[in-house]
This record gives sequence, structure tokens and C-alpha cells, in this order.
Amino acid sequence: MDKAPVEFVKSPRKGILQPQEIEVFYIIPTLRKYLAIALKERGMKQTEIAKLLDIENATVSQYIKGKRGNKVSFNKIIENEIKRSAQNINDKISLLRETQRLLRMIKHTGELCAIHKSISNVPCNCNPAITGCFRPLNEY
Repeated sequence: MDKAPVEFVKSPRKGILQPQEIEVFYIIPTLRKYLAIALKERGMKQTEIAKLLDIENATVSQYIKGKRGNKVSFNKIIENEIKRSAQNINDKISLLRETQRLLRMIKHTGELCAIHKSISNVPCNCNPAITGCFRPLNEY
């Protein structure tokens, strides 16, 4: 049986990255940027944000000024969820909880796949059902 040739999405990087690498190198820094901005809008001081997010004060400044965390962007649904999460973050435990919630949402809405395909040489026919990147929500 002849198989259709595998087509790849154009990528600025060579090779294929794992979805977890996309999360670590692209999604988490962007989440921190959005959270830093939302926490600032909530009235937190830059030093408080840095302490809460466990990052340098200068990093918070760069996030707020748009000089860092710009490699990917999120759709409006994810952006709104990040703002909602910022309202629930008061300590390290709530930060971990909300970050994990957001990462799950990014996976299950297909946002991770879209970002993955835009950055890495992922086969065009790639999807979570084939690769096992994550299980459906009802299987947890």
C-alpha cells in the first residue's frame, strides 16, 4: 500500500521538537509574560511580581515592556484565562496550580499543537490521537 509523502510545516529551526520542549522554551516564558502584565494590572509591584514568579526584577520589567516572552502568542480565550488565573494567584502554590491549569488548557484547546506546528518540523498529519501527546480530558 502506497503511503502519501509526509509533508512538513516550515520551521525556523531544523529538526523536530517534542511538545514538552515547546512548553519549556516558548509557552512557559510567554505565560510568565502575560501573568506579569496581569499581576501588574491587578496592582502588584514589580518586585512583588518577581518574588512571586521566582524571576529577576529585570525580567519582569522586560516582560512588561514587551522586550521578552514574545516568541509565541495566545488566542483570546487563553489570554482571558491567564487574566482569570492572575486573580487567583496569591502564593507559590496558587501559582503552580494556575500554571498547570493553563498548560492543560493550552494542550486541550489545540493551542499547543498550533504553536508546535508553527515552530518545529512537525508532519502535517500530526495530531494528539496519533502521537499520544496527551489524553482526552475524560481519560484523566
